[in-house]
Amino acid sequence: MSPSSRPPSSTGGTGGTGGSAARPSGLIPHDAHLRCDVLVIGSGAGGATTAAELAEAGFDVLVVEEGPWVDQDAVVPFSLEQMDRQYRSGGVTVALGMPSIAYTEGRCAGGGTEVNSGLYFRPPLDVVEQWRHDFRIDGLDLDELGAIADEVERTIHVTTVPGSPTPASEILRRGAAALGWRHSEIPRWMRYPPGGDAVTGRRQSMTRTYLPRAFAAGARMLVDTRVDRLTTMGSVVNADVTYGDGTGRTPAGLIAARHVFVCGGAIQTPALLQRSGMRRHIGATLAVHPTVKLTAAFDDEINVPDDVPVHQVKEFAPDLSFGGSASHAGLVALALSDEWGTFAAAIEQWRRMSIYYAAITSEGRGRVVALPGLRDPLVTYHLTGRDRHLLRSGLARLALLMLESGANEVYPSFRGAPVVRNRRDLATMQHRFRASRAGVMTVHLCSTVPLGEHGGRCGADSFGQVGGTERIFVNDASLLPTAPGVNPQATVMAFAIRNARHFADTHRPGSTAPRSTT
Repeated sequence: MSPSSRPPSSTGGTGGTGGSAARPSGLIPHDAHLRCDVLVIGSGAGGATTAAELAEAGFDVLVVEEGPWVDQDAVVPFSLEQMDRQYRSGGVTVALGMPSIAYTEGRCAGGGTEVNSGLYFRPPLDVVEQWRHDFRIDGLDLDELGAIADEVERTIHVTTVPGSPTPASEILRRGAAALGWRHSEIPRWMRYPPGGDAVTGRRQSMTRTYLPRAFAAGARMLVDTRVDRLTTMGSVVNADVTYGDGTGRTPAGLIAARHVFVCGGAIQTPALLQRSGMRRHIGATLAVHPTVKLTAAFDDEINVPDDVPVHQVKEFAPDLSFGGSASHAGLVALALSDEWGTFAAAIEQWRRMSIYYAAITSEGRGRVVALPGLRDPLVTYHLTGRDRHLLRSGLARLALLMLESGANEVYPSFRGAPVVRNRRDLATMQHRFRASRAGVMTVHLCSTVPLGEHGGRCGADSFGQVGGTERIFVNDASLLPTAPGVNPQATVMAFAIRNARHFADTHRPGSTAPRSTT
């Protein structure tokens, strides 16, 4: 489909913007039949960058997002309303196991970039080099990846907080300094106004950066649109979709594309591929960063409900790291709920409390399985003995960090936990801890369609093309071969841009055939 024959962007249609802000120019109304050069499924860190790169390279790009467009100014960050409107299932999703691990997925335009903490870690090149060797990733140039990371950092405006961090963040720095542990302020993808402070930044998520770039280059986008199945028919891939705005499903549609990039995240991407008949090395190697948490109480009011600490402690990285979470009153109550009978009265002092976590790099693995007749896949995860030991020691070290920072009471999040007031209580806490009693959760999910040329391990080739297909690619966190030990968003974006540029270099816009390489 040539650019001149594209349907015009519309201010109507069924997909809402989630607020009073003007409807983005690239959004189009639902239609029974649509065509494009490249269909991008998902609009998060992988999908938005893919769409921008390919639209700017001249391809007719259509982005499909299952969730709504919600303007950032329409919801309070980390609020229950945001969870309801921008998370899948209101943020209540779980990987079954002993213990089960709660996880979160963004389900909105911009995906997880709209709801996460915005902390930025460059791709860890030592880990990437290990991936290149172990998974036989061809054409992976570390200098190229670093140069792409530089571009990303300029685009999403990676910067440190102007002025002083929040009191909850200072607690991490203070405790680590007292113990002599390695720590630092982590930059964020934020813009701050002149004279701004830690809580005045505007998140430079995909709806503010790469999606507008894609629209400016001619890309179109459908929101409130679920892709149910992909079917290849000769030189075309057909996507069966259903439309809906949260009030009920509406008639189905069909999108015909020359190529498809699946960017729905490490859970939804393998589920869609499996529903479409692709299963070899798809969904069997889910990797996450499991976390356990505690709530620490101090003499002063330190709670900042709509922001997160920017300091992290990396003394024991890559196996173990410490950071802070969103801590509005509802989340504090949830953190105390594992031992509510003992901890309930503490909620009255929530303004003097904040939530902190210990995250591990897990040796365990999980599975994502699409089951016939069910809308959502079955997700399972198995922690190893080493993982359980790390969670126990991590929670104890985190509690020590809080005591050294001046906490007068620490409330660990597991059933049967004691209140920790001094170092003697740490031994009691460690003795009582069991991973099966803890509220283990994660926000980092990856590795369900590993890329590379290792025939026994990889679901996609070195540039994301799904094994056994000619026109279907993956370009999101699913491709990362293992959990990288840090927030994976920067790594996802760097790989997605690399892969999209390789596609643009080897394919001709509007053509069913690849470019000649001679």
